[in-house]
Amino acid sequence: QRQLVESGGGLVQPGGSLRLSCAASGFTLDYYRIGWFHQAPGKEREGVSCISSSGASTYYADSAKGRFTISRDNAKNTVYLQMNSLKPEDTDIYYCAADSGRLHLLSLCLSAQFSSWGQGTQVTVSS
Repeated sequence: QRQLVESGGGLVQPGGSLRLSCAASGFTLDYYRIGWFHQAPGKEREGVSCISSSGASTYYADSAKGRFTISRDNAKNTVYLQMNSLKPEDTDIYYCAADSGRLHLLSLCLSAQFSSWGQGTQVTVSS
């Protein structure tokens, strides 16, 4: 069974850091573009960052630039989102998603048209 499982969320103080992980089971991520999204209750899911299958291309939302870093370790079948300088407004459920289609990475990330999604991990930034 194909699954994406997020981990690494939790409670952190403003200015702190978290590293989210997205691990795949039942399939290999080598040929998949991966995206991280966040969603607050009652709001639409928004892209945070996306990465190409090779890792050579990345996209960051303006809110993530300079603070978050997306990376992938295909040998471990895992993609990471390093989140630094966290702010209370970063509080949300974070989801990872995978897609092997042909849509350009930027279009894919902005449209959230990924084929596989994880269940999400809660990130709470509060003092």
